[in-house]
Amino acid sequence: MPLRLPDQLPAIDLLKRENIFVMNSSRAHAQDIRPLRIVILNLMPLKITTETDLVRLLSNTPLQLDISFMKLRSHTPKNTPIEHMMMFYRDFETMRNEKFDGMIITGAPVETMDFEQVGYWAEITDIFTWARTHVTSTLYICWSAQAGLYYHYGVPKHALPRKMFGIFPQHKLDDQLPIFRGFDDVFMMPHSRHTEVRRADILSCPQLHLIAESELSGVGIVMARGGREFFIFGHPEYAPNTLDNEYRRDKDTRPDVDLPYNYYTNNDPALPPLVTWRAHANLFYSNWINYYVYQETPYDISKIE
Repeated sequence: MPLRLPDQLPAIDLLKRENIFVMNSSRAHAQDIRPLRIVILNLMPLKITTETDLVRLLSNTPLQLDISFMKLRSHTPKNTPIEHMMMFYRDFETMRNEKFDGMIITGAPVETMDFEQVGYWAEITDIFTWARTHVTSTLYICWSAQAGLYYHYGVPKHALPRKMFGIFPQHKLDDQLPIFRGFDDVFMMPHSRHTEVRRADILSCPQLHLIAESELSGVGIVMARGGREFFIFGHPEYAPNTLDNEYRRDKDTRPDVDLPYNYYTNNDPALPPLVTWRAHANLFYSNWINYYVYQETPYDISKIE
């Protein structure tokens, strides 16, 4: 929540330079308050699991959030009951004329395919374009981060020789960004992917800002349009047992799946995972809501452009 302080208090400017959200008395009396509208386009196969992971992180803000779930008309999920989809999800076409303060677009199990070969490519790129005029800030996660960078900025993806799988240290590259308020110099993030985008391609595009990376897992987070777009190449939302479930599912069926890096206690899969990423995941989402959604969105949501 913002700190409400008397007008012209000297501490206000100092605190703002530390990315602490300060509201002076004049603004506090003048502001209107409404719930923030967040829409989640959930492309993951286990939709209920992903819903739970994301809502868990969004719940840490004291701000009131109105969360909606979007689905594609051009794709029918196979692993989620149709009753669940009909009850909680709406087609993009029925939401096209609405505006949202924030949007999250998840990963999808199609990363080894060329983007144009994905059956719903036309619809999802329509959503990417729509988000730029109907959403204040959008988070693209894993495959959707690669797809968004490719569609908006022409950044290619590249196949990896082995799956990037485990918990990898990330270095933040810009201490002044509000998205990193309260972060340590190094933070951990789960990764589970067969493809990557490359640092040189990001740096060659002046519209993109590489803000976190790892010597081991490569590009971590890219920002664009002053924080109206974030592209996250890991899965900070993952629950403690997600990589364990993936490992046990795939270890006997895929040749490129190793023991998840830096994940199990003493690297022993008979022992429980050592959770090292959840605090920064919570902080990342709280900062996104506070600094890039709440503070940037107009009270009249129709004025988002």
